[in-house]
Amino acid sequence: MTQDPRYVRPPALLAVIEESRRFGFLGPGDLGPQLDHAEGFARAAGVVPGAFLDLGSGGGLPGLVLALCWPAARGVLLDAMVRRTDFLQLAVEQLGLADRIAVVCSRAEDAARTDLRGRFEVVTARSFGPPAVTAECAAGLLADGGILVVSEPPEGGADRWNPDGLALLGFAPAEPLSGEPRFVRMARRGAPADRWPRRVGVPAKRPLWA
Repeated sequence: MTQDPRYVRPPALLAVIEESRRFGFLGPGDLGPQLDHAEGFARAAGVVPGAFLDLGSGGGLPGLVLALCWPAARGVLLDAMVRRTDFLQLAVEQLGLADRIAVVCSRAEDAARTDLRGRFEVVTARSFGPPAVTAECAAGLLADGGILVVSEPPEGGADRWNPDGLALLGFAPAEPLSGEPRFVRMARRGAPADRWPRRVGVPAKRPLWA
């Protein structure tokens, strides 16, 4: 796994994730597999970034876990719901991450028009939205050469990531990664064109591919 070799799940993380589940931000079931999945993003990224952003960070997976896996990285946990970002802000403080991890309450389309544009070497997405929406929202946030890592459903196939649509957004073809849990990775080529992403709601209403 591409993470600090000293990484161990701290008890404080388990307490925070349990609280997240009590608030309804995470699904039921054993937290162990959910944390395994979150840690899998570090392996899937294939790099240790200087800066990362987690799209739709919600209950903190994988964003909080990645902040601990990458102790030198600066990060942004992005979510559009105030209730979730309030929780995430408290979680960041409880885990002692506030000096390098920011919590931002915003739609991704809007965030990509702020000083967050083109800043991140890695953007992650777990259950953020359909492939076309995820790719378009990430396109404006990634730096040249940056990597988008997306968690894939068990039934997902390579045809979910249309190569022509990805090329329009400035991405190389998607690279499905072997093993479980399932991830797909794609790299940005060049700076994002000014038109991407489109205004709030448009990527979902008029996706670049189905």
